[in-house]
Amino acid sequence: MMMTPSPVQLTAFGEFMMRLHSAGSQRFLQTQEYKAYYAGAEANACVLLSRLGVTTRYVTRVPQNDIALAGIQQLQSHGVATDQVVYGGEKLGLYFTEPGNHIRPTRVIYDRAGSSYATLQPGMIDWKRALNDTRYFHWSGVAPAVSQSAADVCAEALNIAKQHGVIISADFNYRSTLWKYGKKAADIMPALLQPSEVVVADLDSAAVYYDIYTNENATLEDRFKQCCESLQKHLPAMKTLGMSFRKTDGPVHIYSGALWHNGQYYFSAGYRLPFITDQIGTGDAFTAGILYGLMNKLGPAAIIEFAIACGSLKQSIQGDWAIISKLEVEQFIQTGSSGRIIR
Repeated sequence: MMMTPSPVQLTAFGEFMMRLHSAGSQRFLQTQEYKAYYAGAEANACVLLSRLGVTTRYVTRVPQNDIALAGIQQLQSHGVATDQVVYGGEKLGLYFTEPGNHIRPTRVIYDRAGSSYATLQPGMIDWKRALNDTRYFHWSGVAPAVSQSAADVCAEALNIAKQHGVIISADFNYRSTLWKYGKKAADIMPALLQPSEVVVADLDSAAVYYDIYTNENATLEDRFKQCCESLQKHLPAMKTLGMSFRKTDGPVHIYSGALWHNGQYYFSAGYRLPFITDQIGTGDAFTAGILYGLMNKLGPAAIIEFAIACGSLKQSIQGDWAIISKLEVEQFIQTGSSGRIIR
């Protein structure tokens, strides 16, 4: 007798990659060693959601080789379902990172042209099967940025999701150096974002996608309201908008956020982070926190606090994945940054 597959709370789609990080805080021009991590905006969100108890499925295309397989196995070890991953092409996408500090910014160099994902074509993924019995579909602005065919597959997935009544979640995630195939982000993203009910954005990407500008002299709270009011005109299906903010106070990073949900605004004062281990993946952890809160019917104020705690904790962890537990998030909300030893 065939077993009925269990429902999946969230299915995500995007490029799966390997990240090579310059070791020892050295610059690209100095390093003789790189640390390897697996990554991808949507994969990052799946890992944290799975660790928080949400059933997730990740959809992508990777080459049939051991480098890709090792990454897929790592996803599985965190509870992410990979049964709808398709195999083909010759190359796993790569990106290289040079660590920054309080003086220099972190630098990123992409090597994704011609990857298995970038050469993905419509029809290669059975979206009716991939989205069967799933509640949320999540994607980000990175997914259509690498090639026209990848953008076409995003549209294909979104059409099936709409037909099946799946809640669509989108992270704006603008990466200026990726849009190299003859289209601007503003040519592609507005149509793809149209059916989004849950949106995570930032002020810069809203300006790029929709030509929305806010008063730079206003408070972050007021700028969020201005941006939200404008976005509602472009995204009529939007019910939830999240946004995180980062500013510095001397050597201390202040990480805070805002949420608009069902017509009301909520703000988190956030946390003062005295030390940053790795910022990359912070936004994906924040997004996962919002999705977790929505799926578990937390109150809106609790959702933004949970999301900001997730994003804060990610910055204490090397690599792209927020390898944390629900208990750790709840403890962080209660105590904030701590140097205690837990025995």
